Amino acid sequence: MVDLSVRSDRAELMDDFQGSVVDLQVVLDDITRVNTILGGNDITLTAVFRLIEENIKKSYTILDVGCADGNMLRELALMARKKKIKVKLIGVDLNADALLIARQKSVDFPEIDYFEKDILSDDFSNFKCDIVMNTLMMHHLPHTDILKFTKQFADLASIGVVINDLQRSPLAYYLFRIFSLIFIKTDVAKVDGLISISKGFRKKDLQFYAKELSHLQHQIKWKWAFRYLWVLQKSSRPKI
Repeated sequence: MVDLSVRSDRAELMDDFQGSVVDLQVVLDDITRVNTILGGNDITLTAVFRLIEENIKKSYTILDVGCADGNMLRELALMARKKKIKVKLIGVDLNADALLIARQKSVDFPEIDYFEKDILSDDFSNFKCDIVMNTLMMHHLPHTDILKFTKQFADLASIGVVINDLQRSPLAYYLFRIFSLIFIKTDVAKVDGLISISKGFRKKDLQFYAKELSHLQHQIKWKWAFRYLWVLQKSSRPKI
């Protein structure tokens, strides 16, 4: 039985991917397909548009931190078009090859811009935005950097932050092993999927971070399949 009592600090293959741009695109397409099958992207999109509905403005600037190939931003753009909501979308990532793929796939999305930046060391003060979102990125960070990350982007967002990440669960771990045999093509995605779950979160982990950010209002909810949605908003009445 795998021990998931504490978060793993094992590096993922995608953290230092050594393949070509073509190889990277195959892996990212694999990951995107998994998220689509399991409904993971919908968790982020639903939360973002709920914040929009609760904070009426003429237009919205939304920042995706750790955007990879930009799939989430393109889905958001399509939904915004359908809802006739004006948006400016910004994707940042440290992987230049992933951003190359993102730009190639987003040629029909003039509302999206991409930038290569380190989320922990680069200056984001010029990135004025309403909502910050990240999907399956925070688990890549060590414990010591998560508070720095969440505080920085909560301060940046005028409305709120939407975080969608994995639950650290033995059941999720073993179900993923079975799922990957059928639905995942690349070895990188199979290996990293298990590592990602071992680096994921339990609710008490997120509650700990939330209590350290007591000036914000927090909503932490479990979502299928084995995800946690953590929404941070500016409020004088924090709620855990």
